[in-house]
Amino acid sequence: MKWINRNDSEANFEDRRGKGRGKRNAAVGGLGAIVIAVIALLLGQNPFQAVEMVNSIAPGESTEVIDPSRVNENEELKVFTLGVFNSANDVWDEIFRTQMEQNYQRPTLVTFTDETVSECGGASAAVGPFYCPADQKMYIDLNFFHQLRSEFGARGDLAMAYVTAHEVGHHVQKLLGIIDQMNQYRGRISEADYNKLNVKLELQADFLAGVWVYHAQRLNIIQLEPGDLESAISATTAVGDDTIQKKSMGYTVPDSFTHGTAVQRTYWFRKGMESGDIRQGDTFNDPGLR
Repeated sequence: MKWINRNDSEANFEDRRGKGRGKRNAAVGGLGAIVIAVIALLLGQNPFQAVEMVNSIAPGESTEVIDPSRVNENEELKVFTLGVFNSANDVWDEIFRTQMEQNYQRPTLVTFTDETVSECGGASAAVGPFYCPADQKMYIDLNFFHQLRSEFGARGDLAMAYVTAHEVGHHVQKLLGIIDQMNQYRGRISEADYNKLNVKLELQADFLAGVWVYHAQRLNIIQLEPGDLESAISATTAVGDDTIQKKSMGYTVPDSFTHGTAVQRTYWFRKGMESGDIRQGDTFNDPGLR
């Protein structure tokens, strides 16, 4: 994948690489600690134990710890991912404006090291890249791309770009109200039925990632090169539920699928990439997915 016009803007970028949470500061200190100690003495208690007890109950704010050796970790992957992220937002900004007559609200890209927090809860490298609808941010530990190559065999720029474009696709679903509609079914239908809905949600995000490829070429943002399609398909195949379950367990449990099979994910990505037509991405009403 060759960049023709890469957007390196950091306007919607939050870099947490090398940052972590340290020990919590004492909630009570200075005059507060003195007051508690005096009260404890009047009550015949150990003042030091009293202060320690209060601090354990009200732990206060956590401090941020920065590892200078990791703040620029995977810098090349950061630059690449940010370029794809901005490119996807540029594409969707145009589609919303010209085809939907709506204003596109850009999400935020958050890169982190090992673990971080989001409005959707804690995030770790083990979770993999994800989009949080609550804060409209995409989170990624860039080491995931090393794992994508070494453990899943998905190599090449378009394989990595697909991952980022897929998560931006979830943001598009959020703006269109699709994710909110999905959440209305949570807890109201069986787990197996909800999983089927989630598969449709994920396959639609795959389709939207393909739409990005189509329009990014049309807008002269990227140019595909020989082997790029195979690179992307290696990624859609690697992250199929059946591929992952066979690799981890040796067999598959279709009712537990939440993202779709390798064949399904590849099909919908290619459909978006070849058509570029968002009207063809209604996975929820596709007869083949019922």
